Amino acid sequence: MPLISIITPVYDGGQAYMRETYESLKAQDLPAGWEWEWIVQQDGPGDPASILPADDRISIGTNRRGGAAMARSIAMSRVRGGLIRALDADDLLPPGALNRAITVLTDHPDVAWCVSACLDLLPDGSLRTGPHDPPAGRLAPGVMRTGYEGGRFPVVGTTLVTYSSLVHALGGWPAVPASEDVALLLFAEAVSEGWMIDEPGAIYRKHATQATAQIAHWDPVERAALDDLVLPRLDAMSALGWHWKPPMEGDR
Repeated sequence: MPLISIITPVYDGGQAYMRETYESLKAQDLPAGWEWEWIVQQDGPGDPASILPADDRISIGTNRRGGAAMARSIAMSRVRGGLIRALDADDLLPPGALNRAITVLTDHPDVAWCVSACLDLLPDGSLRTGPHDPPAGRLAPGVMRTGYEGGRFPVVGTTLVTYSSLVHALGGWPAVPASEDVALLLFAEAVSEGWMIDEPGAIYRKHATQATAQIAHWDPVERAALDDLVLPRLDAMSALGWHWKPPMEGDR
């Protein structure tokens, strides 16, 4: 049976909205025959996932505190699905998000990944659309890198849905303190074809305790170090001339 694996890292104290995240996942209407599994990775001490109800589709693991990138990568050891999607513990999946992504990848066998529009959920409960969404459909080569280098990254990195085998080939999420989802998306773009879905694939909750609201997330020295890691790697990947293609239907 086809399976999509959702990976969510969570630390003790970061689970305040996690039950809502689960409800949005449970409400997803998948294509016929498809199922989902939720790979929840507890990053550090405590038991934040204990707020979740019993559900055989949830797999919970724990690692010593290392940040979201490490937790996501370690969670890959429990992934059983042919497709994979990241989901933060405080975000939501809008209705139809997984269905749309699965349909794009199954209808376009040469496309290795897709991303989606995103809605910001503001503290007052209102929703706001993203400002830099690219046009829907097949993405032009390098559009994500161009946006990254220009300081206007087109999408939210956690909307990425791709093949588990590509994530393995790329080494998972890189060991950086922030923007690991953006980095993985850039690596995927460097070696494979992507697709933009103009309907929302995520509801990104804005709140005072989220990682991107902290001063450290925007540290210019750290951002420069991220550039020095990501951009040369993209150049090296392009120089190899290697192009990743999705597996044939019978091999998925």
